[in-house]
Amino acid sequence: MSLLHLLLLLGSVAAAAAVEARPPNIILIYADDIGYGDLGCYGATAVKTPNVDRLAREGLRFTSGYSVSATCTPSRYSLLTGEYAFRKPGTGVLPGDAAMIIEPGRPTLASILRDAGYATAVVGKWHLGLGAAGAALDWNRPVTPGPREAGFDYSFIMAATGDRVPCVYLENQRVVGLEPADPLRVNYREPFPGEPTAMTNRAALKQNWSHGHNMAVVNGIGRIGYFTGGTNALWRDEDMADEFVRRALAFIERAQAGPFFLFFATHDIHAPRVPHERFAGATPMGPRGDALAQFDWCVGEILRILDALKLADHTLILLTSDNGPVLDDGYQDDAGEKVGNHRPAGPWRGGKYSLFEGGTRMPFLVRWPARVKPGVSDALISQVDLPATLAALAGRKPDARTMPDSLNVLPALLGESNTGRDHIVQHSGRLALRVGDWKYIPPGPVRDTLDASQAVVARFPEGALFHLAADPGETNNLIGQQPEKARELAARLETIRSGGPSAVPATAK
Repeated sequence: MSLLHLLLLLGSVAAAAAVEARPPNIILIYADDIGYGDLGCYGATAVKTPNVDRLAREGLRFTSGYSVSATCTPSRYSLLTGEYAFRKPGTGVLPGDAAMIIEPGRPTLASILRDAGYATAVVGKWHLGLGAAGAALDWNRPVTPGPREAGFDYSFIMAATGDRVPCVYLENQRVVGLEPADPLRVNYREPFPGEPTAMTNRAALKQNWSHGHNMAVVNGIGRIGYFTGGTNALWRDEDMADEFVRRALAFIERAQAGPFFLFFATHDIHAPRVPHERFAGATPMGPRGDALAQFDWCVGEILRILDALKLADHTLILLTSDNGPVLDDGYQDDAGEKVGNHRPAGPWRGGKYSLFEGGTRMPFLVRWPARVKPGVSDALISQVDLPATLAALAGRKPDARTMPDSLNVLPALLGESNTGRDHIVQHSGRLALRVGDWKYIPPGPVRDTLDASQAVVARFPEGALFHLAADPGETNNLIGQQPEKARELAARLETIRSGGPSAVPATAK
């Protein structure tokens, strides 16, 4: 072999070794209000989700993956910070003009990966507040602090969520399409004179409201909060998924040299559900089902570009949801009337806003062809673990003082162990605790409906204790038969709530 050939061979070996040593790209697809039973790979038949099902078929499907809360803002806060939201006041569901609840400079999942050499981006729903606490937010100037101060190099987001004003996009913390001659103003206390509301213009709405959502009107739909101005910046709901996908694909193309981290937070299938016209009638379930079909298309577009750029083998994809499902969540879109035999929460009881399993037990899929073997895992895993776990994957170790509740469960995430964490804290105003197959709910009411317009609750004056393996529907309260087990879990929950230590399995240390 000539010296030239030897040098070329050594160079190719070194290049291959460098690629192998490089941490993978990471794409976190974060759905909104999609329940455990809403996807084909978890049993849905009334709606087809072939792209999500492909992820499940080519990756690892978790049966005990959990969001941290049964509502969106606290789940997102915990996922990014590694801290249970109940530890920080002001982390409930935020209005559209709330200040950012992640302190600038605080380590986050994004900042840890950025510091490890990742290009970082968030595209889609934010709902963690923008601007500084105590300061009036001026939407006509760069809005800071925002995603950049939380560790994201690039951002294309909605300020809060689709049912709240302002109904505009922000790219790198500037409102997109805003004209200086038509400044945007937002008020959550009183309407602006002369602006229509969903109360005064209800007959003209293209999607009627059932409760709340009757303030400002944007795109023929009532919202929460009032605004004036910013006419050319307002979104059209039907185009939202396309817009988010376009920005996500553009980031992947720019960052393809890697490694990169994309937090792709879809608005689907949160209310108001107004999918693009090409998805209208895609399912027999009305707009909610059609929005599920649109979500699956979004996933397919991510898979398509990874295949086209030959990045699939070196990209870790995670897909999960922020909280459980809901039917009527403020708009009359026939979600309840057309649900049929579809079970949005699968075998679990409850949904969004509930301490029952349906509130926080989520679809949870992991695909990394180069490392993760396809299969099913029963390991307990929580979204609060993602900062510590993905930091470990990138060769970093988070500070336990700033991410106190995040455990490194990398072996479980990659399917190399069927043991994750040994407990799950569930949150919806109050806390509940799962340890193994045992689930404890403290005394008090628990929301027990998929319809947010109904105040249906189950009442447990003595608390509740369920054995989930034998009773996945949480119908047989064993607290009278197993008082010692209930006291044991109650004591442990109080220890966790007060910030004390809790047992961590060897694989999660």
